[in-house]
Amino acid sequence: MESEPLLSVRELRIAFDGVEAVRGLSFDVLPREVLAIVGESGAGKSLTARALLGMPPRGATTSGTIAPDLSAHRGRRISLVPQDALSALSPVHPVGDQLAAAVRSVAGVSRKEARARAVAALDRVGIPDAARKARAYPHEYSGGMRQRAVIAMATINEPDLVVADEPTTALDEERRDQVLRLLAEQREAVGAALVLVTHDMDAVAGHADRMLVMYAGRLTELGPADEVLARPRAPYTAGLLASLPQHAPPGRRLPALPGTPPAPGTLPPGCAFAPRCPLATDPCRTTEPEPRQAAGRLVACHRWEELPHPATELFLKEGQSA
Repeated sequence: MESEPLLSVRELRIAFDGVEAVRGLSFDVLPREVLAIVGESGAGKSLTARALLGMPPRGATTSGTIAPDLSAHRGRRISLVPQDALSALSPVHPVGDQLAAAVRSVAGVSRKEARARAVAALDRVGIPDAARKARAYPHEYSGGMRQRAVIAMATINEPDLVVADEPTTALDEERRDQVLRLLAEQREAVGAALVLVTHDMDAVAGHADRMLVMYAGRLTELGPADEVLARPRAPYTAGLLASLPQHAPPGRRLPALPGTPPAPGTLPPGCAFAPRCPLATDPCRTTEPEPRQAAGRLVACHRWEELPHPATELFLKEGQSA
């Protein structure tokens, strides 16, 4: 993997009416890597993804730097796989026409050439009889085929970076794994990096090179995905992992993180996770930890060195017999 970043994000802040929802986030995306951004709903994951694409929500103010500005080349150097494949496609145009339009928006090719590329892209993602299905409308596609068509559209112009915003939401395990495998295949085919935004920790295992854990709009932990999953250094990461069914010992109820994430504008003093953290002490409640190098990764936690191994036991021990 190349060492020079494809994209560098520094001190990204996104606010609504002066209230910050993303608070000083910094990270890099490396060429051809898969970077997973994970966390509970409201952590700021999708806001961060939209900032990469230059698509902040209405009313948002954004500061910090994202370099280079790939959003100036949206559709060519950077593209999006949205959460809802159905609403991402126009219901009044054939799918092939929509893919061909995506080609012609960035390349000066004939309609015939654009159409040929659209059919090839549909064939590459496994749409059967792609030439015929290119003439069909989205409502004539199954849900799985629409998902494939959206991935084809995101990769048809061979971008440098694909941003997938919760692409496996509401999918069962089999469909989730199919979509993730397809994303991996298409990313490899066009040589792109992938930013995978998800709340599903299971989606990260085996599919991501690095993972960025967010909480309350900030970085909590960032490092190699396999290492973070095997030995988290931040209590919040440990809590997310402890909530996965496979980590619950037989005879115990499935544990869950206590409490709920704070809403923007209602953050407690100190570490935002302190009210939910079993390791929190007075410094945690008064001083917000800054990300620092810890065990080969970035961790924003005052007490990361005191985290037991396995760290999930912090939360599993609270589970009661079923």
